[in-house]
Amino acid sequence: MGKPGTLPGGNFSKRLDVSNLRPWVQAARLRTLPLALSSIILGTLLATHFGRFDALTLVLCILTATSYQVLSNYANDLGDGLRGTDAKRTGEARAIASGSITIGAMKNAVVVFFILSLALGTWLSIHATQGLPSWVTWTFVILGLIACLSAIGYTMGRTAYGYRGLGDVFVLLFFGWTGVMGTFFLQAQYLEPLVWLPATAIGLVAVGVLNLNNMRDIENDRQSKKITLAVRMGIKGARIYHTTLLMTALVLSLIFIYESRTYWALIFLLVLPVWIRNLKKVWKEKDHSLYDPLLKPLAISAFLYAILFGVGVNLGTLIMLIQSNT
Repeated sequence: MGKPGTLPGGNFSKRLDVSNLRPWVQAARLRTLPLALSSIILGTLLATHFGRFDALTLVLCILTATSYQVLSNYANDLGDGLRGTDAKRTGEARAIASGSITIGAMKNAVVVFFILSLALGTWLSIHATQGLPSWVTWTFVILGLIACLSAIGYTMGRTAYGYRGLGDVFVLLFFGWTGVMGTFFLQAQYLEPLVWLPATAIGLVAVGVLNLNNMRDIENDRQSKKITLAVRMGIKGARIYHTTLLMTALVLSLIFIYESRTYWALIFLLVLPVWIRNLKKVWKEKDHSLYDPLLKPLAISAFLYAILFGVGVNLGTLIMLIQSNT
C-alpha cells in the first residue's frame, strides 16, 4: 500500500483502501474493546438495580462506545506514527510505523469514524433523553463531540495531551465517570450519587491499564519526548501509583457495597487475585519491557469486574423477588 510517509493519489475510496482488512482490524485493536464496554455494562446494570432499563439505549451505547474506541485507536496509531514514537515500541507493531496502512488512508479512516461516532452519539442522546428538557439532550450531544475530539487529541496535534501526562485524567473521565455515570443517566434519566463510587473504581482500573502500558514503554517514550506520568514519576513512582490505583478501586467498591447494602456484589472480589498477581509482577519484574503480557489480563479483569459487580448488585433484588413469589 505504499510507504508510511506517502499520500496515495486518486479519489477518496482509493485512499481509504479496505481491500485488505487484516491491517485495519489489527489497527482497530479490538482486544481493547472489553475495556471500552466495561463502563457501559456497569452503568446499565447499576441503572437496572435502581429500576430502569431500555434495550435500545443499551444497543446504542455499545455501538457508540465501540466506534469511539476504534476512532481512538486509529487516531493513536496515526499520531504516534507521524511522531515516530512507535518505531521502537514493545509489543505488536503499529500500522503506520510498519507501513501496512498509509498515512493518507489512516487519516481518512479517522474522519469516517469521527463522523460515525458523532452520528451514533447524537442518535443515542436524542433517544435516551426523550421527555427531558432540550438542554439535557444538547449537553449529551456536546459531550459526544468532546469525546470524539478527545479520542483524536490523545496523540494528534501540537497539544496532544497524551504527550503531556494527561492521558490518565482523560481515561478516568471517559472510561469511568462519563462512561458509567453517563450510561446510568441515559438509562435512568437521573443521577444517583452513589454510582460515582463504582464509576471511579472501574475508571481507576482503566487508568491502571494505561499506566501499565506507559511503564512498559517508559524508555521509548522518554526518548521520543512523550512525557507520560510514568516518565514523569520514574519506574518506582509509577509502580507506587499503579498500586494506589488498584487498591483505591477496591476500597471504593467496598464503600459502595456497604452504603447501598448490596452485599452480593462482593462477588467482584473474584477479580482480586488478578489484581494482586498483576501488582506482584509489576514490582518483581525488573525489565519493564516484559510488562506486555500483563496488559490483557488487567483489561479483562475490568470487564469481569463490571459484570460481576453489576450482576451482584442486582442479585439480592432478584432473590428477594423469587422468594416473594414462592
